[in-house]
Amino acid sequence: MADAVRRREIPVLYEDNHVLVVVKPVNMPTQEDESGDLDLLTALKEDLKLRHNKPGNVFLGLVHRLDRPVGGAMVFAKTSKAASRLADEVRTRGFGKSYLAAIHGKPERVAGRLVHHLLKDSQTNTVSAVPAGTPGAKEAILDYETLGQADDLSLVRVKLLTGRSHQIRVQFAAVGCPLYGDQRYGAGKARPGQQIALWSAQVSFAHPTRAERLSFDSPPPPAYPWNLWPEQTLRPAATE
Repeated sequence: MADAVRRREIPVLYEDNHVLVVVKPVNMPTQEDESGDLDLLTALKEDLKLRHNKPGNVFLGLVHRLDRPVGGAMVFAKTSKAASRLADEVRTRGFGKSYLAAIHGKPERVAGRLVHHLLKDSQTNTVSAVPAGTPGAKEAILDYETLGQADDLSLVRVKLLTGRSHQIRVQFAAVGCPLYGDQRYGAGKARPGQQIALWSAQVSFAHPTRAERLSFDSPPPPAYPWNLWPEQTLRPAATE
């Protein structure tokens, strides 16, 4: 894939010697999987190799992940030092991740916190909410705020406090509000061909080598169901 083509498909929000922030396209794997489709990590490594004329393998550290059908802002580390420091920030919950989601129905409360214990089945790559104390289950916590309703859908802004697999999708499904277009956890409400309405709208983190906190926004595409709400409503909240 030519550099010019890749740059159009994968917008770069920020880049320096240590960090790369991009907009992940929907339906592109974050890293190599059994599908054999081009993944974001490989595409970015190839791009860096071409743009910087680097011989051999290019280092690019995966700081966090997005499910294949989900798009939006993602952060990568260009050096091992950055990878280590950003991993520590993720572990200590200093790394900020804010999402937008369109869910069926409306939550019981306009804003609140969801706490579940999630268990992953590696054979089927599915996650379920299970009782606390279930062997292998991990606690999942998120905060949400309802921004509006339209077409029997609610727009929610979500802040992840933990980073579990399929967390947002499973937690909202567990409270009876599955995400629009979620083919896996949509409880029969998602129709074939619908795109899941989950978007990584903002990432924020302490720069790994400078005394500076960075924040980057990525608005969702102007397509249904996002276009049910004014552009201003979709703008990320001020970084805490």
